[in-house]
Amino acid sequence: MLPQALPRAARATAPRVLASRRYASHGAHYNEPTGNIFGEPQLAPGQKRKWEWWEPLWYFGMYGGMAAAAVGLYFKPDTSIKTWALKEAKARMEARGEPTDYASYKAAKEGA
Repeated sequence: MLPQALPRAARATAPRVLASRRYASHGAHYNEPTGNIFGEPQLAPGQKRKWEWWEPLWYFGMYGGMAAAAVGLYFKPDTSIKTWALKEAKARMEARGEPTDYASYKAAKEGA
């Protein structure tokens, strides 16, 4: 009974071994380094690299967008709760006839 069980066990594991090796069967995936970035050839000394058609658009869009965002953030309205509360408190104090700045408050106290 034991000699029949070994071939059966070997046959049961064989498809699993093949299935696990199937995904790694396309050869070496290592590209030898050439020293050229993105596959571009090296230029002769003193020669400048010619830009692709999309590079000026990318630079203009990226840095122009950053500049527009910086200007927009600099000039954005102040919508904080602290600013609103200060304006509201000043308006209510003026409606009651109370001074809203320290100098006039100090003068009012000294005069009394």
